[in-house]
Amino acid sequence: MWNLLNVLSGKFKDVFFAVLPVTLIVIILNFTLVPIEGYLVWKFLIGSCFIVIGLTFFLIGVDLGVTPLGVLLGPVITKRNKLWIVVVAAFVLGFIISMAEPGLLILADQIDEITMGEISSITILTVVSLGIAILMVLGFIRILYNLPLFIILNIAYGIVLILSLFTSPEFLAIAFDASGATTGVLAVPFILSLSLGITSAKKDSKASEKDSFGLVSIVSVGAIIAIMLLNIATKTKEYSGVLENEKTESLSIGMTFMNNLPSALRDSVIAFLPLILIFVFVCVFSSSSSISEIRRMIFGFLYAIIGISVFFVGVNTGFMEVGINIGSYLVTLDSSNYLIIVGFVLGVVTILAEPAVYVLTHQIEEVTAGYVKRRSVLIALSLGVGLAVALSMLRIVVTEIQLWHYLLPGYLTALGLTLIVPKLFVGIAFDAGGVVTGPMTATFILAFTNGAANAHPTAKLLIDGFGMIAMVALMPIITLQILGLVYKIKTSKKEVIKRDIR
Repeated sequence: MWNLLNVLSGKFKDVFFAVLPVTLIVIILNFTLVPIEGYLVWKFLIGSCFIVIGLTFFLIGVDLGVTPLGVLLGPVITKRNKLWIVVVAAFVLGFIISMAEPGLLILADQIDEITMGEISSITILTVVSLGIAILMVLGFIRILYNLPLFIILNIAYGIVLILSLFTSPEFLAIAFDASGATTGVLAVPFILSLSLGITSAKKDSKASEKDSFGLVSIVSVGAIIAIMLLNIATKTKEYSGVLENEKTESLSIGMTFMNNLPSALRDSVIAFLPLILIFVFVCVFSSSSSISEIRRMIFGFLYAIIGISVFFVGVNTGFMEVGINIGSYLVTLDSSNYLIIVGFVLGVVTILAEPAVYVLTHQIEEVTAGYVKRRSVLIALSLGVGLAVALSMLRIVVTEIQLWHYLLPGYLTALGLTLIVPKLFVGIAFDAGGVVTGPMTATFILAFTNGAANAHPTAKLLIDGFGMIAMVALMPIITLQILGLVYKIKTSKKEVIKRDIR
Protein backbone atom coordinates (compact mmCIF):
# COMPACT_ATOMS: atom_id res chain seq x y z
CA MET A 1 0.00 0.00 0.00
CA TRP A 2 2.74 2.45 1.00
CA ASN A 3 4.70 1.53 -2.11
CA LEU A 4 1.69 2.40 -4.31
CA LEU A 5 1.26 5.74 -2.51
CA ASN A 6 4.94 6.53 -3.05
CA VAL A 7 4.63 5.70 -6.76
CA LEU A 8 1.43 7.74 -6.98
CA SER A 9 3.02 10.80 -5.35
CA GLY A 10 6.11 10.48 -7.55
CA LYS A 11 4.09 10.26 -10.77
CA PHE A 12 1.81 13.08 -9.64
CA LYS A 13 4.82 15.33 -9.02
CA ASP A 14 6.31 14.51 -12.45
CA VAL A 15 3.05 15.20 -14.29
CA PHE A 16 2.27 18.31 -12.22
CA PHE A 17 5.60 19.90 -13.11
CA ALA A 18 5.08 18.90 -16.76
CA VAL A 19 1.72 20.71 -16.95
CA LEU A 20 2.61 23.64 -14.64
CA PRO A 21 4.82 25.63 -17.10
CA VAL A 22 2.11 25.69 -19.79
CA THR A 23 -0.49 26.69 -17.18
CA LEU A 24 1.70 29.54 -15.92
CA ILE A 25 2.37 30.77 -19.47
CA VAL A 26 -1.38 30.90 -20.15
CA ILE A 27 -2.00 32.87 -16.95
CA ILE A 28 0.84 35.31 -17.78
CA LEU A 29 -0.43 35.76 -21.34
CA ASN A 30 -3.94 36.41 -19.99
CA PHE A 31 -2.66 39.38 -17.98
CA THR A 32 -0.33 40.70 -20.70
CA LEU A 33 -0.80 39.98 -24.42
CA VAL A 34 -3.89 37.78 -24.76
CA PRO A 35 -7.11 38.61 -22.89
CA ILE A 36 -9.00 35.36 -22.33
CA GLU A 37 -12.66 35.21 -21.34
CA GLY A 38 -13.23 34.29 -17.71
CA TYR A 39 -15.18 31.09 -18.31
CA LEU A 40 -12.43 29.84 -20.68
CA VAL A 41 -9.77 30.46 -18.04
CA TRP A 42 -11.74 28.41 -15.51
CA LYS A 43 -12.29 25.62 -18.03
CA PHE A 44 -8.56 25.64 -18.78
CA LEU A 45 -7.57 25.48 -15.11
CA ILE A 46 -10.05 22.68 -14.34
CA GLY A 47 -8.96 20.90 -17.54
CA SER A 48 -5.35 21.16 -16.38
CA CYS A 49 -6.30 19.48 -13.09
CA PHE A 50 -8.06 16.69 -15.02
CA ILE A 51 -4.96 16.24 -17.19
CA VAL A 52 -2.64 16.02 -14.16
CA ILE A 53 -4.88 13.48 -12.38
CA GLY A 54 -5.58 11.51 -15.56
CA LEU A 55 -1.96 11.29 -16.70
CA THR A 56 -0.83 10.31 -13.19
CA PHE A 57 -3.14 7.28 -13.10
CA PHE A 58 -2.48 6.47 -16.76
CA LEU A 59 1.31 6.40 -16.31
CA ILE A 60 0.99 4.27 -13.17
CA GLY A 61 -1.21 1.93 -15.18
CA VAL A 62 1.38 1.77 -17.96
CA ASP A 63 4.11 0.92 -15.43
CA LEU A 64 2.02 -1.73 -13.64
CA GLY A 65 0.21 -3.30 -16.60
CA VAL A 66 1.34 -2.34 -20.10
CA THR A 67 5.12 -2.34 -19.69
CA PRO A 68 5.28 -5.68 -17.79
CA LEU A 69 3.06 -7.17 -20.51
CA GLY A 70 5.59 -6.07 -23.13
CA VAL A 71 8.49 -7.60 -21.20
CA LEU A 72 6.49 -10.80 -20.76
CA LEU A 73 5.55 -11.01 -24.45
CA GLY A 74 9.13 -10.71 -25.76
CA PRO A 75 10.36 -14.16 -24.65
CA VAL A 76 6.95 -15.74 -25.36
CA ILE A 77 7.16 -14.59 -29.00
CA THR A 78 10.74 -15.71 -29.58
CA LYS A 79 11.12 -18.87 -27.48
CA ARG A 80 9.75 -21.22 -30.19
CA ASN A 81 12.17 -19.68 -32.69
CA LYS A 82 9.62 -19.68 -35.52
CA LEU A 83 9.65 -16.73 -37.90
CA TRP A 84 5.93 -16.83 -38.68
CA ILE A 85 5.07 -16.49 -34.99
CA VAL A 86 7.36 -13.45 -34.71
CA VAL A 87 5.84 -11.87 -37.84
CA VAL A 88 2.22 -12.40 -36.76
CA ALA A 89 2.87 -11.27 -33.17
CA ALA A 90 4.76 -8.16 -34.27
CA PHE A 91 2.01 -7.17 -36.71
CA VAL A 92 -0.82 -7.66 -34.21
CA LEU A 93 0.99 -5.88 -31.36
CA GLY A 94 2.07 -2.99 -33.57
CA PHE A 95 -1.49 -2.45 -34.80
CA ILE A 96 -3.06 -2.68 -31.34
CA ILE A 97 -0.65 -0.42 -29.49
CA SER A 98 -0.92 2.25 -32.17
CA MET A 99 -4.73 2.22 -32.04
CA ALA A 100 -4.58 2.89 -28.29
CA GLU A 101 -1.92 5.66 -28.32
CA PRO A 102 -3.42 8.85 -26.78
CA GLY A 103 -1.30 11.24 -28.86
CA LEU A 104 -2.45 9.65 -32.11
CA LEU A 105 -6.09 9.58 -30.96
CA ILE A 106 -5.95 13.34 -30.27
CA LEU A 107 -4.27 14.09 -33.61
CA ALA A 108 -6.77 11.92 -35.52
CA ASP A 109 -9.73 13.62 -33.80
CA GLN A 110 -8.27 17.05 -34.60
CA ILE A 111 -7.86 16.14 -38.29
CA ASP A 112 -11.40 14.73 -38.36
CA GLU A 113 -12.81 17.92 -36.83
CA ILE A 114 -10.84 20.29 -39.08
CA THR A 115 -11.75 18.43 -42.30
CA MET A 116 -15.38 18.05 -41.10
CA GLY A 117 -15.12 14.27 -41.38
CA GLU A 118 -13.64 14.17 -44.89
CA ILE A 119 -10.54 12.58 -43.37
CA SER A 120 -12.11 10.59 -40.55
CA SER A 121 -10.31 9.76 -37.32
CA ILE A 122 -10.90 6.03 -37.87
CA THR A 123 -9.22 6.29 -41.30
CA ILE A 124 -6.15 7.95 -39.79
CA LEU A 125 -6.01 5.47 -36.90
CA THR A 126 -6.41 2.42 -39.13
CA VAL A 127 -3.95 3.48 -41.83
CA VAL A 128 -1.28 4.61 -39.34
CA SER A 129 -1.70 1.45 -37.25
CA LEU A 130 -1.25 -0.71 -40.35
CA GLY A 131 1.96 1.17 -41.18
CA ILE A 132 3.21 0.78 -37.61
CA ALA A 133 2.35 -2.93 -37.64
CA ILE A 134 4.26 -3.64 -40.86
CA LEU A 135 7.34 -1.76 -39.67
CA MET A 136 7.10 -3.49 -36.28
CA VAL A 137 7.59 -6.77 -38.15
CA LEU A 138 10.71 -5.35 -39.76
CA GLY A 139 11.93 -4.12 -36.37
CA PHE A 140 11.52 -7.55 -34.78
CA ILE A 141 13.33 -9.24 -37.67
CA ARG A 142 16.13 -6.70 -37.39
CA ILE A 143 16.61 -7.52 -33.68
CA LEU A 144 16.53 -11.28 -34.22
CA TYR A 145 19.03 -11.24 -37.11
CA ASN A 146 21.27 -8.37 -35.88
CA LEU A 147 20.60 -6.21 -38.95
CA PRO A 148 22.32 -2.78 -38.81
CA LEU A 149 19.91 -0.06 -37.71
CA PHE A 150 21.48 2.74 -39.76
CA ILE A 151 21.05 0.76 -43.01
CA ILE A 152 17.35 0.09 -42.30
CA LEU A 153 16.71 3.73 -41.40
CA ASN A 154 18.46 5.02 -44.51
CA ILE A 155 16.44 2.67 -46.74
CA ALA A 156 13.17 3.52 -44.96
CA TYR A 157 13.69 7.27 -45.17
CA GLY A 158 14.81 6.85 -48.80
CA ILE A 159 11.36 5.38 -49.49
CA VAL A 160 9.81 8.32 -47.62
CA LEU A 161 11.79 10.75 -49.78
CA ILE A 162 10.56 9.10 -52.99
CA LEU A 163 6.92 9.00 -51.80
CA SER A 164 7.10 12.66 -50.72
CA LEU A 165 7.51 13.64 -54.39
CA PHE A 166 3.95 12.37 -54.99
CA THR A 167 2.43 13.57 -51.69
CA SER A 168 0.33 16.74 -51.35
CA PRO A 169 1.57 19.42 -48.88
CA GLU A 170 -1.28 18.87 -46.39
CA PHE A 171 -0.70 15.11 -46.25
CA LEU A 172 3.05 15.63 -45.94
CA ALA A 173 2.45 17.57 -42.72
CA ILE A 174 -0.09 15.03 -41.41
CA ALA A 175 2.21 12.09 -42.24
CA PHE A 176 5.16 13.39 -40.25
CA ASP A 177 2.91 14.59 -37.41
CA ALA A 178 1.36 11.11 -37.20
CA SER A 179 4.84 9.65 -36.89
CA GLY A 180 5.60 11.84 -33.89
CA ALA A 181 2.17 11.48 -32.28
CA THR A 182 2.06 7.69 -32.48
CA THR A 183 5.26 7.27 -30.45
CA GLY A 184 3.88 8.71 -27.23
CA VAL A 185 3.30 7.89 -23.58
CA LEU A 186 1.80 4.44 -24.25
CA ALA A 187 3.55 3.19 -27.39
CA VAL A 188 7.12 4.11 -26.40
CA PRO A 189 7.27 2.23 -23.05
CA PHE A 190 5.43 -0.76 -24.52
CA ILE A 191 7.68 -0.97 -27.60
CA LEU A 192 10.83 -0.49 -25.51
CA SER A 193 9.71 -3.20 -23.09
CA LEU A 194 9.01 -5.54 -26.01
CA SER A 195 12.45 -4.79 -27.39
CA LEU A 196 13.99 -5.43 -23.99
CA GLY A 197 12.10 -8.71 -23.66
CA ILE A 198 13.39 -9.94 -27.03
CA THR A 199 16.99 -8.74 -26.69
CA SER A 200 17.32 -10.14 -23.15
CA ALA A 201 17.02 -13.63 -24.63
CA LYS A 202 20.02 -13.06 -26.91
CA LYS A 203 23.38 -14.48 -25.89
CA ASP A 204 25.48 -11.56 -27.17
CA SER A 205 25.09 -8.91 -24.45
CA LYS A 206 26.84 -6.20 -26.46
CA ALA A 207 24.53 -6.75 -29.42
CA SER A 208 21.57 -6.81 -27.04
CA GLU A 209 22.51 -3.38 -25.68
CA LYS A 210 22.61 -1.84 -29.17
CA ASP A 211 19.50 -3.67 -30.38
CA SER A 212 17.40 -2.55 -27.39
CA PHE A 213 17.32 0.89 -29.02
CA GLY A 214 15.94 1.67 -32.46
CA LEU A 215 12.64 -0.22 -32.56
CA VAL A 216 10.66 2.98 -31.88
CA SER A 217 12.51 4.79 -34.67
CA ILE A 218 11.78 2.01 -37.16
CA VAL A 219 8.05 1.73 -36.43
CA SER A 220 7.56 5.51 -36.51
CA VAL A 221 8.56 5.53 -40.20
CA GLY A 222 5.62 3.23 -40.86
CA ALA A 223 3.20 6.03 -39.94
CA ILE A 224 4.79 8.38 -42.49
CA ILE A 225 4.76 5.84 -45.32
CA ALA A 226 1.17 4.76 -44.56
CA ILE A 227 -0.27 8.30 -44.69
CA MET A 228 1.68 9.08 -47.87
CA LEU A 229 0.30 5.95 -49.55
CA LEU A 230 -3.21 6.95 -48.40
CA ASN A 231 -2.75 10.32 -50.09
CA ILE A 232 -1.41 8.78 -53.30
CA ALA A 233 -4.37 6.36 -53.38
CA THR A 234 -6.87 9.26 -53.00
CA LYS A 235 -4.94 11.80 -55.06
CA THR A 236 -7.94 13.01 -57.03
CA LYS A 237 -9.70 14.24 -53.90
CA GLU A 238 -9.12 17.75 -52.52
CA TYR A 239 -9.52 18.54 -48.83
CA SER A 240 -10.26 21.80 -47.07
CA GLY A 241 -9.89 22.68 -43.43
CA VAL A 242 -12.11 24.69 -41.08
CA LEU A 243 -11.54 25.20 -37.35
CA GLU A 244 -14.71 25.92 -35.41
CA ASN A 245 -14.07 27.01 -31.84
CA GLU A 246 -17.50 26.62 -30.31
CA LYS A 247 -18.50 28.46 -27.15
CA THR A 248 -20.36 26.56 -24.45
CA GLU A 249 -21.37 29.33 -22.01
CA SER A 250 -24.95 28.01 -22.01
CA LEU A 251 -23.83 25.00 -19.98
CA SER A 252 -22.25 25.20 -16.55
CA ILE A 253 -18.55 24.42 -16.52
CA GLY A 254 -19.12 21.37 -14.33
CA MET A 255 -21.80 19.99 -16.64
CA THR A 256 -19.51 20.49 -19.65
CA PHE A 257 -16.89 18.24 -18.07
CA MET A 258 -19.41 15.66 -16.90
CA ASN A 259 -21.07 15.44 -20.34
CA ASN A 260 -17.72 14.52 -21.94
CA LEU A 261 -16.87 11.79 -19.43
CA PRO A 262 -19.07 8.89 -20.73
CA SER A 263 -17.81 9.18 -24.33
CA ALA A 264 -14.20 9.48 -23.13
CA LEU A 265 -14.58 6.35 -20.99
CA ARG A 266 -16.20 4.43 -23.88
CA ASP A 267 -13.45 5.40 -26.31
CA SER A 268 -10.75 4.46 -23.78
CA VAL A 269 -12.24 1.00 -23.16
CA ILE A 270 -12.52 0.37 -26.92
CA ALA A 271 -8.90 1.49 -27.45
CA PHE A 272 -7.57 -0.78 -24.69
CA LEU A 273 -9.80 -3.80 -25.38
CA PRO A 274 -7.45 -5.57 -27.86
CA LEU A 275 -4.50 -5.11 -25.49
CA ILE A 276 -6.58 -6.54 -22.64
CA LEU A 277 -7.48 -9.57 -24.79
CA ILE A 278 -3.76 -10.18 -25.46
CA PHE A 279 -3.13 -9.91 -21.71
CA VAL A 280 -5.82 -12.55 -21.05
CA PHE A 281 -4.34 -14.79 -23.77
CA VAL A 282 -0.83 -14.53 -22.24
CA CYS A 283 -2.16 -15.27 -18.75
CA VAL A 284 -3.99 -18.38 -19.99
CA PHE A 285 -1.18 -19.83 -22.13
CA SER A 286 1.90 -18.68 -20.18
CA SER A 287 2.86 -19.89 -16.73
CA SER A 288 5.75 -17.46 -16.21
CA SER A 289 3.69 -14.95 -14.17
CA SER A 290 2.60 -15.43 -10.57
CA ILE A 291 -0.88 -14.66 -9.25
CA SER A 292 0.37 -11.47 -7.58
CA GLU A 293 1.96 -10.26 -10.83
CA ILE A 294 -1.25 -10.93 -12.77
CA ARG A 295 -3.28 -9.11 -10.12
CA ARG A 296 -0.91 -6.14 -10.30
CA MET A 297 -1.20 -6.02 -14.10
CA ILE A 298 -5.02 -6.12 -13.90
CA PHE A 299 -4.98 -3.10 -11.60
CA GLY A 300 -2.52 -1.49 -14.01
CA PHE A 301 -4.96 -1.77 -16.91
CA LEU A 302 -7.79 -0.38 -14.75
CA TYR A 303 -5.65 2.60 -13.74
CA ALA A 304 -4.65 3.18 -17.38
CA ILE A 305 -8.25 3.14 -18.68
CA ILE A 306 -9.57 5.42 -15.93
CA GLY A 307 -6.56 7.73 -16.24
CA ILE A 308 -6.73 8.14 -20.02
CA SER A 309 -10.50 8.80 -19.80
CA VAL A 310 -9.96 11.63 -17.31
CA PHE A 311 -7.06 12.91 -19.46
CA PHE A 312 -9.26 13.08 -22.59
CA VAL A 313 -11.96 14.98 -20.70
CA GLY A 314 -9.40 17.55 -19.57
CA VAL A 315 -7.91 17.90 -23.06
CA ASN A 316 -11.20 18.21 -24.93
CA THR A 317 -12.97 20.43 -22.39
CA GLY A 318 -11.13 23.73 -22.26
CA PHE A 319 -7.44 22.87 -22.51
CA MET A 320 -7.13 22.74 -26.30
CA GLU A 321 -9.78 25.44 -26.67
CA VAL A 322 -7.57 27.95 -24.87
CA GLY A 323 -4.58 26.90 -26.98
CA ILE A 324 -6.58 27.68 -30.15
CA ASN A 325 -7.67 31.05 -28.73
CA ILE A 326 -4.13 32.12 -27.82
CA GLY A 327 -2.71 31.12 -31.22
CA SER A 328 -5.59 32.87 -33.01
CA TYR A 329 -5.09 36.10 -31.05
CA LEU A 330 -1.28 36.31 -31.24
CA VAL A 331 -1.23 35.90 -35.02
CA THR A 332 -3.46 39.00 -35.40
CA LEU A 333 -1.11 41.33 -33.49
CA ASP A 334 0.92 43.96 -35.33
CA SER A 335 4.18 42.03 -35.00
CA SER A 336 4.57 38.32 -35.76
CA ASN A 337 7.47 38.25 -33.28
CA TYR A 338 5.02 37.71 -30.42
CA LEU A 339 3.75 34.48 -31.99
CA ILE A 340 7.27 33.21 -32.72
CA ILE A 341 8.63 34.10 -29.25
CA VAL A 342 5.69 32.51 -27.42
CA GLY A 343 6.09 29.40 -29.61
CA PHE A 344 9.79 29.21 -28.70
CA VAL A 345 9.07 29.57 -24.98
CA LEU A 346 6.34 26.91 -25.12
CA GLY A 347 8.75 24.49 -26.82
CA VAL A 348 11.52 25.12 -24.29
CA VAL A 349 9.44 24.79 -21.12
CA THR A 350 7.47 21.81 -22.38
CA ILE A 351 10.60 19.74 -22.90
CA LEU A 352 12.25 20.95 -19.70
CA ALA A 353 9.23 19.65 -17.78
CA GLU A 354 8.73 16.39 -19.72
CA PRO A 355 9.38 13.44 -17.31
CA ALA A 356 10.43 11.08 -20.12
CA VAL A 357 13.16 13.54 -21.16
CA TYR A 358 14.74 13.29 -17.71
CA VAL A 359 14.78 9.49 -18.02
CA LEU A 360 16.44 9.79 -21.43
CA THR A 361 19.10 12.25 -20.22
CA HIS A 362 20.01 10.02 -17.27
CA GLN A 363 20.23 7.06 -19.64
CA ILE A 364 22.62 8.89 -21.98
CA GLU A 365 24.83 9.97 -19.09
CA GLU A 366 25.04 6.37 -17.84
CA VAL A 367 25.75 4.92 -21.30
CA THR A 368 28.58 7.41 -21.90
CA ALA A 369 29.98 6.94 -18.38
CA GLY A 370 29.47 10.63 -17.64
CA TYR A 371 31.27 12.01 -20.71
CA VAL A 372 28.04 13.46 -22.07
CA LYS A 373 26.44 15.33 -19.15
CA ARG A 374 22.68 15.16 -18.77
CA ARG A 375 22.54 18.94 -18.24
CA SER A 376 24.08 19.55 -21.67
CA VAL A 377 21.68 17.04 -23.26
CA LEU A 378 18.70 18.72 -21.56
CA ILE A 379 19.76 22.20 -22.68
CA ALA A 380 20.37 21.03 -26.25
CA LEU A 381 17.00 19.26 -26.41
CA SER A 382 15.02 22.17 -24.96
CA LEU A 383 16.62 24.75 -27.24
CA GLY A 384 16.17 22.44 -30.23
CA VAL A 385 12.48 21.86 -29.54
CA GLY A 386 11.95 25.56 -28.83
CA LEU A 387 13.52 26.32 -32.20
CA ALA A 388 11.30 23.68 -33.85
CA VAL A 389 8.10 25.31 -32.55
CA ALA A 390 9.38 28.80 -33.42
CA LEU A 391 10.19 27.71 -36.98
CA SER A 392 6.69 26.22 -37.25
CA MET A 393 5.24 29.63 -36.28
CA LEU A 394 7.50 31.31 -38.84
CA ARG A 395 6.12 28.97 -41.50
CA ILE A 396 2.61 30.17 -40.67
CA VAL A 397 3.38 33.88 -41.09
CA VAL A 398 5.75 33.50 -44.08
CA THR A 399 3.75 31.71 -46.75
CA GLU A 400 6.79 31.09 -48.98
CA ILE A 401 8.24 28.67 -46.42
CA GLN A 402 7.01 25.11 -46.84
CA LEU A 403 7.39 22.16 -44.49
CA TRP A 404 9.72 20.26 -46.81
CA HIS A 405 12.14 23.23 -46.69
CA TYR A 406 12.74 22.17 -43.09
CA LEU A 407 12.31 18.41 -43.24
CA LEU A 408 14.41 17.62 -46.32
CA PRO A 409 17.70 19.16 -45.12
CA GLY A 410 16.89 18.08 -41.56
CA TYR A 411 16.48 14.39 -42.36
CA LEU A 412 19.37 14.41 -44.83
CA THR A 413 21.55 15.74 -42.02
CA ALA A 414 20.16 13.18 -39.57
CA LEU A 415 20.69 10.26 -41.97
CA GLY A 416 24.17 11.50 -42.91
CA LEU A 417 25.13 11.55 -39.23
CA THR A 418 24.13 7.87 -38.86
CA LEU A 419 27.18 6.96 -40.97
CA ILE A 420 29.70 8.53 -38.57
CA VAL A 421 28.03 8.50 -35.16
CA PRO A 422 28.47 5.54 -32.73
CA LYS A 423 25.69 3.06 -33.52
CA LEU A 424 24.33 3.13 -29.96
CA PHE A 425 23.61 6.86 -30.34
CA VAL A 426 21.80 6.30 -33.64
CA GLY A 427 19.15 4.21 -31.88
CA ILE A 428 18.95 6.58 -28.89
CA ALA A 429 18.63 9.66 -31.13
CA PHE A 430 15.89 8.30 -33.37
CA ASP A 431 13.99 6.89 -30.38
CA ALA A 432 14.21 10.31 -28.68
CA GLY A 433 11.89 11.78 -31.31
CA GLY A 434 9.09 9.82 -29.69
CA VAL A 435 10.10 10.88 -26.20
CA VAL A 436 9.84 14.64 -26.81
CA THR A 437 6.46 14.48 -28.56
CA GLY A 438 4.66 14.06 -25.26
CA PRO A 439 1.16 14.97 -24.02
CA MET A 440 1.71 18.75 -24.00
CA THR A 441 3.01 18.77 -27.58
CA ALA A 442 0.12 16.67 -28.91
CA THR A 443 -2.48 18.78 -27.10
CA PHE A 444 -1.80 22.40 -26.20
CA ILE A 445 0.97 23.24 -28.70
CA LEU A 446 -0.91 21.47 -31.51
CA ALA A 447 -4.04 23.50 -30.69
CA PHE A 448 -1.91 26.67 -30.47
CA THR A 449 -0.49 25.98 -33.94
CA ASN A 450 -3.91 25.17 -35.43
CA GLY A 451 -5.36 28.38 -33.98
CA ALA A 452 -2.58 30.51 -35.45
CA ALA A 453 -2.82 28.89 -38.90
CA ASN A 454 -6.61 29.24 -38.91
CA ALA A 455 -6.54 32.95 -38.04
CA HIS A 456 -3.71 34.05 -40.35
CA PRO A 457 -5.14 35.46 -43.60
CA THR A 458 -2.64 33.79 -45.95
CA ALA A 459 -2.04 30.50 -44.12
CA LYS A 460 -3.80 27.23 -44.98
CA LEU A 461 -5.01 25.30 -41.97
CA LEU A 462 -4.39 21.77 -43.26
CA ILE A 463 -0.92 22.68 -44.57
CA ASP A 464 0.42 25.20 -42.04
CA GLY A 465 -1.56 24.04 -39.00
CA PHE A 466 0.19 20.68 -39.04
CA GLY A 467 3.86 19.75 -39.24
CA MET A 468 4.82 21.17 -35.84
CA ILE A 469 4.96 17.72 -34.20
CA ALA A 470 7.15 16.58 -37.11
CA MET A 471 9.58 19.43 -36.42
CA VAL A 472 9.65 18.67 -32.69
CA ALA A 473 10.37 14.98 -33.41
CA LEU A 474 13.16 15.83 -35.85
CA MET A 475 15.27 18.04 -33.57
CA PRO A 476 16.39 15.38 -31.03
CA ILE A 477 17.53 13.11 -33.86
CA ILE A 478 20.04 15.73 -34.98
CA THR A 479 20.90 17.03 -31.50
CA LEU A 480 21.63 13.68 -29.87
CA GLN A 481 23.61 12.38 -32.82
CA ILE A 482 25.80 15.50 -32.63
CA LEU A 483 26.28 14.74 -28.92
CA GLY A 484 27.16 11.17 -29.90
CA LEU A 485 29.76 12.56 -32.28
CA VAL A 486 31.17 14.70 -29.46
CA TYR A 487 31.33 11.61 -27.26
CA LYS A 488 33.15 9.72 -30.02
CA ILE A 489 35.71 12.53 -30.41
CA LYS A 490 36.24 12.76 -26.64
CA THR A 491 36.69 8.99 -26.37
CA SER A 492 39.19 8.97 -29.26
CA LYS A 493 41.22 11.77 -27.63
CA LYS A 494 41.27 9.89 -24.33
CA GLU A 495 42.58 6.74 -26.03
CA VAL A 496 45.29 8.77 -27.80
CA ILE A 497 46.38 10.29 -24.46
CA LYS A 498 46.53 6.82 -22.88
CA ARG A 499 48.71 5.53 -25.73
CA ASP A 500 51.03 8.56 -25.41
CA ILE A 501 51.44 7.97 -21.67
CA ARG A 502 52.36 4.35 -22.27
